Parts: sequence; C-alpha cells; structure tokens
Amino acid sequence: MFIVDSHCHVSTCWYEPVEVLVDQMQQNGVDRAVLIQMLGQFDNDYQFECETRYPDRFASVVLVNSADPAAGDHLQDLASRGAKGVRLRPDDPPKIWHKAADLGLIVSCIGTPQTFASPAFTGVLKSFPNLSVIIEHLGGMAAQADSSTEALHETVFELGRFPNAFIKIHGLGEFCRRKIPVEQSFPFDPSGLPLLHRACDAFAGRVMWGSDFPPVSFREGYANALRLPMIELESRPETEYADIFGGVAARLFGLS
Repeated sequence: MFIVDSHCHVSTCWYEPVEVLVDQMQQNGVDRAVLIQMLGQFDNDYQFECETRYPDRFASVVLVNSADPAAGDHLQDLASRGAKGVRLRPDDPPKIWHKAADLGLIVSCIGTPQTFASPAFTGVLKSFPNLSVIIEHLGGMAAQADSSTEALHETVFELGRFPNAFIKIHGLGEFCRRKIPVEQSFPFDPSGLPLLHRACDAFAGRVMWGSDFPPVSFREGYANALRLPMIELESRPETEYADIFGGVAARLFGLS
C-alpha cells in the first residue's frame, strides 16, 4: 500500500533535521510526506531545500506572518517556488484566505474545537468552495465525557458536509489517554477511539493520516503512530483504508 505521511515538521533549529524523518519513513514503509511549517517560523527555505535534496518525496506547506501587510506578496513568492499549501488559523485575516484561494493553494488549518466550530470558520468554507481546507489534529479534539464538549465535537464533525473540508487523523496518543500501567499490545484507553471512527464517517473520502513527527516521539513514537491506527481502522472498506493512509494526501498534494 502506498503510504503518505500528511503531517511532519523538520528544521535545523527546532525539532529534527530531515534525515531523521527520512530514516523513520524508510523503517516504517512510508513512501511520501508533507512538510508542515512549524508555528512561528516564517523562513521556509529549509523545507524547499529538503524537496530539492529528496526529489518527489516531499510536498511543502509553508507559513507566512498573516499580520504582515506584505503577507500576500510573500505567499505568492512561496507559491512560485513550489509550495503546495499554506498553514493558516481559522481566524487569520480574510485577505490571506483570499490569497491562498487565488493561488490555488491547499490550506492546512490549525485551531481549537471552538474556532473550528465557530460561524466564522463555516463562513470560510462557504466563501471558498474551491479551496481545499484540511482540519489538522482531529480539530483539536480529545476524548472527554463532558456534555458541552460533546456538543462542540458534533459541530466540528458536521463540517464534513462541506466537500472542500478535509480532516487529519494523527497518532492515537494525541487524543487518547495512555493506560497506566502501560500495556505492550495497546497502550491507550479505548474511550478515545470513537472520535477516530466518527471522523472517518463524517469526512468520508476526505480523511488523511499524519504522524505529527517529531512531537509524536514524545508520545507513542513514529512506528506506533502508524501501526495502531492501521490496526484500529483495518475493518474499514479497502478503498477507504488506502485513501486514509495515502490516497487522499497523494492526490491532494500531487505525491504520486
């Protein structure tokens, strides 16, 4: 199966350099990856360098300072250099969303359940129907029993009605509690697993797996971040399964 990691960070000044990611990919049979610029880093040169050094292996999602009056010009320059997408927040200024749409970029969107559930974000999805918007980190949701939280989760899942809305699922350690004592076979409290399946149901055909490398190394580790969701979702239809772990991201980012 062709596997694409849709969410990785690389850097020489924070996290890990690209060679560490490449090693993890090779060890775990991951064919391609999307490099997501970390928050607060507006110099995207290293990601472009990684693409040059490893041709056809990576796609780059860049970051610009949306508060900068020249942000649109910077984004246009990055797009001309080959950026496939830009990382935005739901409440970033409308003009940068307009620019992303005009340039035909993909938006990888980081936020909280509250910001994703807001009328403003729904307005973004309605206003730019041809703009592919990926909700990162399962919308910031985590397994909780609180009734108000459940209502918020449901509002986020309802965004799946928009055909331009996608969602990323990451390692289970991001939204499931770790069991204490830790169990070798399955180290998580299974109460968080319904969120995973609800995401797959709500965004059918628009779900993609991403490791969140290297922060995942502080949780269950890269190999488990891929292996455990694959085991949990192996009952999904074969085509859907292949799409989650590679097909959707490959088509969206042109990673053949």
